[in-house]
Amino acid sequence: MSRTIINTDKAPPAIGTYSQAVRVGDTVYLSGQIPLDPITRELVGGDIEAQIRRVFDNLDAVARAAGGTLAQAVKVNIYLTDLAHFATVNQIMAQYFPQPYPARAAVGVAALPRGAGVEAECILHLG
Repeated sequence: MSRTIINTDKAPPAIGTYSQAVRVGDTVYLSGQIPLDPITRELVGGDIEAQIRRVFDNLDAVARAAGGTLAQAVKVNIYLTDLAHFATVNQIMAQYFPQPYPARAAVGVAALPRGAGVEAECILHLG
């Protein structure tokens, strides 16, 4: 099966050696998104809620560039520098992902790129 690289200017460009997403057949692997504004390429200001929303907005933009939506997510991984924000992630995620929700992991980490408080990645199945 061939690989298709997904790229959109509606989400921030990669800050490392990776693509925003890769599609193989009906499966799309979305790279981790931190709360970078796609225009300024800087971390969004505000509280953790603003960061979480920007992360999901970025994932949504990449999903759409791949020809899908977050409704087609089958797996989501979320990384938090403070697990006290777990409930906030749940509240906001429910606004972006319809039921039945995808499989998910939430992992506490010591640090994230650029000092972000949250990062998320996901896998879509478009079939």
